[in-house]
Amino acid sequence: MNMIAKDSAACARGAECPSSGLFRAALGWLNENAEKPVIVVCMLISILLITWQVIFRYIIVDVLGMTGSTAWAEETAIFCFIWATYFAVSQSVRRRETIRITVLVDRLPLRWQSILWTLDSLVFLGFSLLVLRLSWNVISTQIAFGQKTTALGIPYAIPYSVLVVAFLLISMRLAQDLVRQYRETGARDFLIGLAIAALMTIPVLLFAETDIVWILIGTLLLCMLLGVPIAISLGVAGAIGIIMSGSVPLDIVAQISFTSLDSFPILAVFFFIAAGVFMGEGGLSKQLLELGDELVGGTWGGIALASVIASMLFGAISGSATATVAAIGMITIPAMVERGYDKAFAAALMACAGIIGTLIPPSNTFVLYGVVTKASISKLFLGGVIPGLLFGTGFMAITWWISRRNGWRGTSSGFSASRLARVSWEAKWAIMVPVIILGGIYGGFMTPTEAAAVAATYGLLVGVFVYKGITRHNIVKILVNCGITSAVVILLISMASIFGYIMAIERVPDAIASTLLSITSDKYAMLLLLNIFLLLVGALIETGAAIIILAPILVPVVVKLGVDPLHFGIIMAVNLGIGFVTPPVGANLFVSSAISGMPVESIAKKLLPFLVCMVAILIAVTYLPELSLWMTRLIG
Repeated sequence: MNMIAKDSAACARGAECPSSGLFRAALGWLNENAEKPVIVVCMLISILLITWQVIFRYIIVDVLGMTGSTAWAEETAIFCFIWATYFAVSQSVRRRETIRITVLVDRLPLRWQSILWTLDSLVFLGFSLLVLRLSWNVISTQIAFGQKTTALGIPYAIPYSVLVVAFLLISMRLAQDLVRQYRETGARDFLIGLAIAALMTIPVLLFAETDIVWILIGTLLLCMLLGVPIAISLGVAGAIGIIMSGSVPLDIVAQISFTSLDSFPILAVFFFIAAGVFMGEGGLSKQLLELGDELVGGTWGGIALASVIASMLFGAISGSATATVAAIGMITIPAMVERGYDKAFAAALMACAGIIGTLIPPSNTFVLYGVVTKASISKLFLGGVIPGLLFGTGFMAITWWISRRNGWRGTSSGFSASRLARVSWEAKWAIMVPVIILGGIYGGFMTPTEAAAVAATYGLLVGVFVYKGITRHNIVKILVNCGITSAVVILLISMASIFGYIMAIERVPDAIASTLLSITSDKYAMLLLLNIFLLLVGALIETGAAIIILAPILVPVVVKLGVDPLHFGIIMAVNLGIGFVTPPVGANLFVSSAISGMPVESIAKKLLPFLVCMVAILIAVTYLPELSLWMTRLIG
């Protein structure tokens, strides 16, 4: 009672009340973590339910002889995945982690960069509020007609409510960002950004009678060049196209935002990213490097060659180029420098070696291509094996040659079968991941999505109980970061579906195909032109975004010329993989630069022999289809 009296007296004197301090602390925690519980819980439920689906099929049914259905588990997993994704988008907005084109913006003075950031947030906010309003309309209709889900039998309004809740949170995060921008830039620059955002609507109003194709493409390019996140640029362009066409109700924007993710194959993107993150955070990189070092460490450029082998092994786990560079490069770049290697060369080698992760299965690039083109993801994985091995072999040959010229020797100890057996045994938990994934898929036991979920569960358990890199202190952070990493890619799929919907209605891909075919109808000439085009695109646009935007447009073109869509998927992956080390976007260059501390320009100078090798492999993959298609025929 005395403490309460003292607190009351303090409040009366105008001092800070303990209760108000607690209230502010609670608000601060909520501001920091509002979305995290949903992300963490929904991610875990989604991963574990699909894993349970596999266990149920082979143990509960086949072994124990029980019967039942797991349709409820699959539907719940998909709904949880959608909730985790959109809540993670809100966190990505808070952290300013979105995929955007900054080639133009980065060359502007800092003041104009801030103005354009205000503009981008305003465009994003406007689109977010639009989806919020349309989602409410859709949910109201669902309630009125009593629509229920297939397996769970619950009102569709329940899973759909994620759009209302998440886009409300996204709008609040964007409003916070705008307040921050206002404080940093001042009223005048903030109003300039607002004015530019308003002026962007004028061309649409003035050219309302213009061909819808130009409205779609013009809006998309304008938004992307001004730095608006690529996903939102697609959504805005699609929404404007729907308004201008007048052929479908605008509510379709909200419906597609949900239904485009209500898909079992798309879960594979999320699960493969999770598996790579869990194994990477769990601490497997060191074991993979030691295995590579034992295999080739005694020859010229031993540790550098081991770095390439470790990248190939890690790529078979993560399916991500940048994740491979980060996980392996953190260990190998300092190790190479310590053994006398040129630091810029070490950074360039790791930037290139990371590309193998986009070709060696499982590959997130192939999952995205398969999702947007309906091509077989399993066959795409097989098709990437030989190109991936060619990249690895080529990089190792160049590394050996450069190392011999510079006198970079391997370890003095010779080969030892006992040491190889020991390090192989120590790396067994990591090596098991591609065995689980590829064995499960090609053994006919699991779909790619199920194999990815099982691999994610395995990676989580190994990270917690074996490598112990995942603990109760960092598991929430790891899960949230994993959710954000996948969400920025999956949001692209959602928004590209809106853009693709109106393009399909207006037959835009057919028009583009006709235009391209009017240039040349020769298959080999067209493939050369598309290679040049895709190399340029890869240098400017993030790989996932490029595939989601371009694959639905280009695949019909090459199919008319007699090119197998699987073969073209490999060609796209190789082209866009080269983009990981091609300025100005070159994500691997920036990751490698951050690890090594070397300027991007210094790293880029060491890339030439590797680029020549990659282009030579690209030509071979393009004009020798059997390099890609031979293994795909193994599964029919």
